[in-house]
Amino acid sequence: MRFLIDCIYLLAAFAITPTVVYRMVRYGRYRAGWPNRFGKIARKDPALKKCIWLHAVSLGEVNAAKTLVEELENRFSNFEIVISTTTDTGFARASAVFGANYKVFYFPFDFSCTMRRAFHGIQPAICILMELEVWPNFVLIADQLHTPVIVVNGRMSDKSFSRYKKVKPFAKEIFRKLSLTLAQTDEYAQRFIEIGCPAKKVIITGSLKYDTAQITDKVEGADKLAAQLNIGNEKLWVAGATGPGEEQIILDVYKQLTQQEQFSNLRLAIVPRKPERFDEVAQLIEQSGFNLIRYNQIKNNTTKKSNIKQQVTSNESRVILGDTMGDLRKFYSLATVIFAGRSLVPMGSSDIIEAAALGKCTIFGPSVFNFQQTADDLLAAQGGIMVKDKQDLLETMQKCLNEPDFTKKIARNGQNVIRNNQGATQKTVDRIAKLLNSA
Repeated sequence: MRFLIDCIYLLAAFAITPTVVYRMVRYGRYRAGWPNRFGKIARKDPALKKCIWLHAVSLGEVNAAKTLVEELENRFSNFEIVISTTTDTGFARASAVFGANYKVFYFPFDFSCTMRRAFHGIQPAICILMELEVWPNFVLIADQLHTPVIVVNGRMSDKSFSRYKKVKPFAKEIFRKLSLTLAQTDEYAQRFIEIGCPAKKVIITGSLKYDTAQITDKVEGADKLAAQLNIGNEKLWVAGATGPGEEQIILDVYKQLTQQEQFSNLRLAIVPRKPERFDEVAQLIEQSGFNLIRYNQIKNNTTKKSNIKQQVTSNESRVILGDTMGDLRKFYSLATVIFAGRSLVPMGSSDIIEAAALGKCTIFGPSVFNFQQTADDLLAAQGGIMVKDKQDLLETMQKCLNEPDFTKKIARNGQNVIRNNQGATQKTVDRIAKLLNSA
């Protein structure tokens, strides 16, 4: 089977190589970590005999793993923990969060020879996969080496479920080899079982993302951000982690709002999800008739102080571009209303848990398959608002800005939903402990 999988991978590699090369040249992506990607990985402390290998594919999964890694360290101090990720943004975040204490590396390509080399270098006692990173050769080699593989915070979206059903006989051969699947919800659990996981090895533990969300009204560094951008008594609308096609909708709605006298002091901050889109979104803002404030220039002092002061105090300069990494929560903490991006376009939404946990009125579009259960819980408790299109967003923003009591109610209810769903980390680590003790 591994030979067939390798052949399929080779064909896929030839097909996507032009795209990869283009992104390397145009956006500077995929340039780092090539020795890791080909399986060359050395543990940070090879003297330790036992190792936990945790894989979190991208930024969201890395953030969700924070409390899990902390609890694993507390419970299994005799194990070395190593952390892999796939994307550049995921690697940057993992390095920032975990790099001081743990080995962080890029996940190897799933060719059989590459994975064998990686397993030989790491020699894990157990492998933990965040959400749904089930690679065939990875699982097959782990099974051959009698290394348990656990999926934690398990989630299978409609799109993934549909794809796996098309290759169900093959998927079943892989998923049945998983030692344990800890699913976020009953719906996800049933999907894992239908694809091939043994029912007795599928357990519902809830979402780790609730545990990593910081329920607070204050974020460190937010006051400095407010001072830098001269955000005072104005109302601030933050559109966070936006995707292609969404920024123009936000700007059109903002233009209509600010043409109304009662919303003349409303300010807008747009924070795109992908760094490579910062320049593109900057151009969109200017083309829409707004003067642009690029936070990167202010934060890094690359604009003269006199120009900064003129920018942030001008009535015409209402649109802030959050073109830095790691500052989204600071923007959120200053917001009157938050729009969670990648939800008015079919991209599955950015993190609505983080926004609600900060006690902010959170609006999102209909594309929330990455956070479907959370969206359902927020809507059921009147802790979030779903809008279907641009007109609906305009009307909802008008209501939120005109009715502060309504906005505060949504924010309060949303924060309570996050608080009431916490506890998945402890359940997850308890299940991992049972598996390790019986191994």
